[in-house]
Amino acid sequence: MKSLINPDLYHGIGKNNNFFEGWYFKIVDKDNLYKFAFIPGISFGEKKSENHSFIQIIDSFNNEYKYLRFNEKSFKFNNKNFKIGIRSNVFSLDKISLNLKYKNKTIKGSLSFKNTVKWKGNLLNPGSMGFYNYLSFMECYSQVCILNGNIIGKLQINGELVDFTGGKVYIEKNWGKSFPRSWAWIQSNSFKNPSISVTCSLATIPFPVRDFRGFLIGVTIGKDFYKFTTINKSKLTLKSIGQDIELVATNKNLKLTLSTYTNRDNFVICMGPKNGNMIPLVKETLSAKVYMTLVDTKEGKVIYKGVGHNCGVEYGGKLINILD
Repeated sequence: MKSLINPDLYHGIGKNNNFFEGWYFKIVDKDNLYKFAFIPGISFGEKKSENHSFIQIIDSFNNEYKYLRFNEKSFKFNNKNFKIGIRSNVFSLDKISLNLKYKNKTIKGSLSFKNTVKWKGNLLNPGSMGFYNYLSFMECYSQVCILNGNIIGKLQINGELVDFTGGKVYIEKNWGKSFPRSWAWIQSNSFKNPSISVTCSLATIPFPVRDFRGFLIGVTIGKDFYKFTTINKSKLTLKSIGQDIELVATNKNLKLTLSTYTNRDNFVICMGPKNGNMIPLVKETLSAKVYMTLVDTKEGKVIYKGVGHNCGVEYGGKLINILD
């Protein structure tokens, strides 16, 4: 029950097959040069021999991807206050400590996260996914842990000391059996105004009666938080423009427009879960741009208009399944 009302926590207690859980830590330095995503997690496949823990590394400075596989017993967790560890790598919502070696490369050091902004929930709608967390038949659950935050600290990357102080952090997670049949994801907190951030997830959701397109979008502007979700009865239209998408979400008098701009050469193929097993499934970049406009249609007022850099864009499955 504790993990149901606090989706940040580990949900795999008692699981031994057809289950995965992974946390997504995206960091960007203040100069917008070094962009990484570290994804620690656990995978329980259909066979015990497939069980393992992992750390995925998306390095958008070098446009590289690496999947580090570890014994499942290397995965440790603390559900009193969220913290997980894989060997000497530790991840929490206020700090990460890394000691990674791969392909003759190293990433070492610790970063602290300050002034973090969470997606507020309550007992009825815990976290960003709301009451869907209580539905036991969902194939995949998600949680936006940290919408926006500042970084303090340095990492030694291949012998070079890189200062991430003044940079940005974003944290989310997924757990369940498999990623959705089709999905898209957009995220940036690298706007000219540092208080601004956007995260957007939409996917084909399997349901007993019939599948439907679910989505959750959160926008921070100063101290204001705007959300457009399936739960709060927002409306959404989506169209593809080549490999990019244009999305329009509305809720009452609010209208949000997001348009992505990506470079095909910046995408990498990452691993994702299918019945707990990790397979090549995810197409992702951290080097996109997102053009965002938020309008109060009743007042005829533009609340915000600007560009988010270091934008994460991710696709999975057939995009046509979630288009209008």
